[in-house]
Amino acid sequence: MKQELVHVIAGNLFAISDAQGDIEVDPQTPVGLFAYDTRFLSHWVLRIDGERINALARDDLTYFETRFFLVPGAASHYVDADMSIIRHRSVHDCFHENITVLNHSSQPAEYTVRMEMASDFTDIVEVGQLRQRAVEVTADSAGQRLVLRYQRDRFVRETTVRSTVPAEVDERGMTFRIRIAPEGKWETDLHVSVTMGGEEGRDLRVDLQSHQQTARTGMREDLAQWLDRAPQLVAERNGLEELYEGSLADLEALRYKPLSYRERVPIGGLPWAMGLCGRDALITCLQTMAFTPELAPATLRMLALMQGGQLDDALDEEPGKILAQLRYGETGAFSDRASALYYGAADTTPLFVVLLDEYERWSGDADLVRELRHPARMALDWIDEYGDLTGDGYVRYQRRNERDGTINQVWKDSPDAIVNSTGRQPAFPRATCELQGYAYDAKRRGARLAREFWGDPAYADRLEREAAALKERFNRDFWLPHREYYALALDPYGEPVDALASNIGHLLWSGIVTDDRAEAVAEHLVGPRLFSGWGVRTLATGQRTYNPVGAHLGAVWPSDNALIAAGLRRYRLDAQAARIAAGIFDMAQTLGGEAPEVIAGYERSLTTYPVRLAMSCRPQAWSSGALLMLLGTMLGLRPTGDNLLVNPAVPEGFGRLELLDIPGRWGHSDAYARDRTTERQRRLR
Repeated sequence: MKQELVHVIAGNLFAISDAQGDIEVDPQTPVGLFAYDTRFLSHWVLRIDGERINALARDDLTYFETRFFLVPGAASHYVDADMSIIRHRSVHDCFHENITVLNHSSQPAEYTVRMEMASDFTDIVEVGQLRQRAVEVTADSAGQRLVLRYQRDRFVRETTVRSTVPAEVDERGMTFRIRIAPEGKWETDLHVSVTMGGEEGRDLRVDLQSHQQTARTGMREDLAQWLDRAPQLVAERNGLEELYEGSLADLEALRYKPLSYRERVPIGGLPWAMGLCGRDALITCLQTMAFTPELAPATLRMLALMQGGQLDDALDEEPGKILAQLRYGETGAFSDRASALYYGAADTTPLFVVLLDEYERWSGDADLVRELRHPARMALDWIDEYGDLTGDGYVRYQRRNERDGTINQVWKDSPDAIVNSTGRQPAFPRATCELQGYAYDAKRRGARLAREFWGDPAYADRLEREAAALKERFNRDFWLPHREYYALALDPYGEPVDALASNIGHLLWSGIVTDDRAEAVAEHLVGPRLFSGWGVRTLATGQRTYNPVGAHLGAVWPSDNALIAAGLRRYRLDAQAARIAAGIFDMAQTLGGEAPEVIAGYERSLTTYPVRLAMSCRPQAWSSGALLMLLGTMLGLRPTGDNLLVNPAVPEGFGRLELLDIPGRWGHSDAYARDRTTERQRRLR
């Protein structure tokens, strides 16, 4: 098995190393110091007297700082080691490492401490396909610094390493020749700053903080304030409060400021999605509305600012379309691949309208609804003008960028995700079922916004008619009566793609399912083919392409399950929703309080332990958000006018739940609930 990897993170800037704190290039894993999609350190290795050092222990203080306790030599020498090393690492808007060498002997000791340093300035999307870059290196012993610089036209990236004590600086690192008194210590601070040059030649310098302790203290205070602003959870179930606070901390860690933007927005997840991903950000905001509502307005404004305004095949851009992702790496800057400003997603645009309406329902922020009237109407227009590619009234997708655009432009975006039960992939353009649910929901919500805030009742009436017609048409064309579930998609000829998939749960969340079919859909979702015991699989067993370790062909995603559980409660299918919520919380607690992006779809009774997939991000915004959404779903939190409705359906074994100071247009409210077993026992007493 591979050695454990250790990370520290502060928004878009993060560092991943081995268990000793060393960084060495791995062609399969983004090990290094990264910021804005570029690796600024690819080699960072500490040696004592020419030897590598070994880990004794580690203290993960917060998400942005950790300490490594180390000794030199092989494992057999640990007990007899007469010296040890502490590496205290932290990140904020730069990378900082304090190295302390301790002499445990009664005699003076001399050591040669060497820190090897290098950068390859790799774009994170190229980690698996490394290419050589001409890096300029400047060794400045007088200034106690090493400067690594890469330039391609106006694309400039620079790493500067400084030491607080004298060092011999060469092009491959810094050397310290030290003498330590008996029972004494020696230490240095190494500061790593990063510089980025924009396309206009304007540099954004992320300056060093002169006092690192001040910076760490400030970040601890920010985290404390973030946790204080969120509702307080009081739970009888062991570990649930810790899991809740851990999810909130993950969400704080995964916020960053895009360049030239003042507010912080949620990014996807470590390590592959450390940028603004439209779908992830929108769903994360929807998941966390009752807990961290401040995420929503910043995200909505940012996505409105970047909304598509023209037809551009290379970017898959269309007027009104909401961004799929924003990247700052070299490949995107030079159009080496579709990764910089990219619009290849069919679901972000209706979800933008859904979020805008949902945020107003919780916050009462009518000003934002009026401010974003034009972007919201453009998004609604996109559904009919550019989303309906065949003129049959369904939202479809087909990439414009045939070179390297995303093939499946929905949340199941792997190339082989959309198949029928026998494994055949449909032709393009494809109309997946959940897209129709999102479009239906967006039209109904857009109608409310038009009538109540935009002063346009005629437009509201039109949207309501279109939504009703879409629901009727959808329930005619997508329903498979002989199987009693909805087709995964329609091909361009209107033929159903008959795979049984978790997408049908999103239909419940959107409200497009007719009441008489909801229970049949629910029985599939919690039946043995889709439900693994930990959660709902992306694709049901028994189909040709089912694969428990296939990300969208049988694995289990907490984010997917959170929407499904919320949909089940929408149709008053409380027992089924509780079963899914219990499975996801069991999974997270079994993993030690983690909410990974995705786990394998193995039957729970087979493995008895959730198996994380190698590509799974952790922390991941919409996985941490999923746990919060599931908590809100169990409590049945729903804004109703200026009041908060609480309608609990808590799984057995959870005991009593209290969620205090829930923010909203009502000010702050509390919610209380017990699971049914605990409530029955209380009444009997």
